Amino acid sequence: MTVQTAQLARPTREQAEDAIRTLLRWAGDNPTREGLIDTPARVARAYEEWFAGYRVDPFQLLERTFEEVEGYDEIVLLRDIEFESVCEHHMAPIIGRAHVAYLPHKRVVGISKLARVVDAYAKRLQIQEKMTSQICNTINEVLQPRGTAVIIEAVHQCMTTRGVHKRGVSMVTSRMLGAFRDDASTRRELLAMAGQK
Repeated sequence: MTVQTAQLARPTREQAEDAIRTLLRWAGDNPTREGLIDTPARVARAYEEWFAGYRVDPFQLLERTFEEVEGYDEIVLLRDIEFESVCEHHMAPIIGRAHVAYLPHKRVVGISKLARVVDAYAKRLQIQEKMTSQICNTINEVLQPRGTAVIIEAVHQCMTTRGVHKRGVSMVTSRMLGAFRDDASTRRELLAMAGQK
């Protein structure tokens, strides 16, 4: 079955809630007891929020741009964009922040759109490396700036609450395109602005 076929065969809300009841029974509890009776509906609603990114087109978010920038062509950096995502391997939370930057070429985009692109990809089943590339590639493709960069730092609950149980560990990923990749001084300026060592 292809990904497209899987998307077309989306289960109903009732089927999703039945699956949650099955997981509750599998965990060893009784889904009909008072404390759990409404849990399947609550979990389904939470999933709608956690995975809202599947219903958002990140490319459309960046369509409206502004050309009246008085020749501004220096780094635009939106720092510390907080996000929550879900690890696609264990369905455990990934909590982090993203720094998104670009070097404009004749046009800029509203900064809230950069945060929305982060959320559009974060609110999907993810791995951090893929999410970093998706955000960077989308901004680069739509805005066609002289350079694009994304740096993400996150804590993975699949590592802190299970498996190796290593707390206080964060993962940092980056993707640099254009001038951020090719020009060492531009990259250094970005890293200094982003507070990276």
